[in-house]
Amino acid sequence: MAILEVKNLTKIYGNDENKVVALDHVSFTIEKGEFIAIVGSSGSGKSTLLHLIGGVDKPTSGEVIVNGQNVYKKNENELAIFRRREVGLIYQFYNLIPILTVEENMTLPVLLDNKQVNQEKLDELLRILDLKSREKHLPRELSGGQQQRVSIGRALMNAPSLVLADEPTGNLDSKNSKEIIDLLKLTQKRYKQTLIMITHDENIAMQADRIIVIEDGKIKKDEVLRK
Repeated sequence: MAILEVKNLTKIYGNDENKVVALDHVSFTIEKGEFIAIVGSSGSGKSTLLHLIGGVDKPTSGEVIVNGQNVYKKNENELAIFRRREVGLIYQFYNLIPILTVEENMTLPVLLDNKQVNQEKLDELLRILDLKSREKHLPRELSGGQQQRVSIGRALMNAPSLVLADEPTGNLDSKNSKEIIDLLKLTQKRYKQTLIMITHDENIAMQADRIIVIEDGKIKKDEVLRK
């Protein structure tokens, strides 16, 4: 079952001589539960693609369909709800709120959605992410690896359909990088989520079910590694 359909997605910045085609009629389909690695050189369009899938930016043309819903036919309020409920975003630089504790950072998307925190889910994530003894700590009291664990927990709290990770290990050493990838794979399987990850690391990409290579805003290669 296709959870994501990307159809002729195009993103153009600027006009005339300043025009930059970041994405050029990109199309592909992703099945529920797949782990996809998106790779490409800097400026190839891969981060733009991830942001368009996640409803963070709007395309010049084309469609993004998640769970049968056309993302960009939603109004601003509906789009905000989509981002909170259907997408979990994990960034390279964590993007944690410095004055909030681990627990508060992780539950923020739930509270913004005017929902009650599922304490059982929170406790389970804290345990899986090895943050049980750190839930009252502030981000500045944590290591880089621990901060990235918090950002993963925050992305997963609302049980999103899609988990989008933009270079999630780019700011970590090799030991922490391995732990973060292992955690993302573990939670993807445990919660039956679809994981789309941008990475420069070939070793990480080779762990995915499928690799999509982006070059100059176009798909250069789309290869299935395992089913």
